[in-house]
Amino acid sequence: MAHDGNRPTDGIGGALDVIRRHRRPLYGFTVLVSVLTAVLGCAILAGGFAAAWDAFENVRDYADRNIANEDSYVAYADGGRPPLVRVGAVVSVLLLGLGLLVVSVLHTAYAVADSHATRDGGPLSVRELWRRTRRRLLAALAVNALTGLAVGAVELAALVMWGLVESGEVPGVEPTPLGETASPQYTLVGWVLPIAVGCLGPLLYSRLAPATAETVLERRSPFVALYRSWVLTRPARWRVLGVGALVTAVAVLVFWPARYAAAPLAHFAGLGMLSLSDDNVWITGVLVLITPTAVALLLLPPVVMPLVCAVFARLHGELRAREDAGAAAG
Repeated sequence: MAHDGNRPTDGIGGALDVIRRHRRPLYGFTVLVSVLTAVLGCAILAGGFAAAWDAFENVRDYADRNIANEDSYVAYADGGRPPLVRVGAVVSVLLLGLGLLVVSVLHTAYAVADSHATRDGGPLSVRELWRRTRRRLLAALAVNALTGLAVGAVELAALVMWGLVESGEVPGVEPTPLGETASPQYTLVGWVLPIAVGCLGPLLYSRLAPATAETVLERRSPFVALYRSWVLTRPARWRVLGVGALVTAVAVLVFWPARYAAAPLAHFAGLGMLSLSDDNVWITGVLVLITPTAVALLLLPPVVMPLVCAVFARLHGELRAREDAGAAAG
């Protein structure tokens, strides 16, 4: 697609051009989504802590009794762990659902904006962007849920491989004792193979990410959109891999520094929880542990997702244009 001064160019430059031309509605929409995400995410976490409050109190009482009797004890023993695990599972599912919704909304919005910019549709308001986004939001949710399941299955397989080796359940491969040199079998099966399988996750995501734009703009069913995404990216698989690696690297480079930068906030969150819980160190410890990760994750929608969504929306537009040009030439 040629750049005529009104339409976006190809590649990352084209994605940045779309963001630049429609920065007010896109960033305004992204900020609104990010704020709502933060509110809902904090509400889910607060609900989880409220649901687990009595369980944490029981853990403290158990520990205090053993300390008073000068007995040794194991944290979360005496039936204290199962209630917390159940609450944690529910909170995790709700947060994953929220994350799925956020990713679907933003991918859909940026696909709509990219199509609008390609047609040189003029100004675009936040209200209009949301109106067009919600039309195909359910289909986008289904596409991203299927994509997440596929990528998650690959990553889970990598973790299972690593876990089986570490537990000594792989015949002929023994975990390396502390302080000793790893055997070639352990290095290959315990590290190289799981890492190689884990790396397939971002590759698979990059091949399936344009499916959101396909279902939104071409009104494909979710399964057809995923298939079409796979077909569209096949001739440009190396380029798609490069794009996927780039946006993954950007996300990691934002997430990890943000996690460390948010560490001081965990101190203040811990002080607040200590005051609220009457010095319950168990519930405070959990809050301190998750705060940096929670803050880093909340920064991803406004900081990283605009680039990720714009790049994959532009990639889809480019691949569709090339396919149409090839069909016309044929």
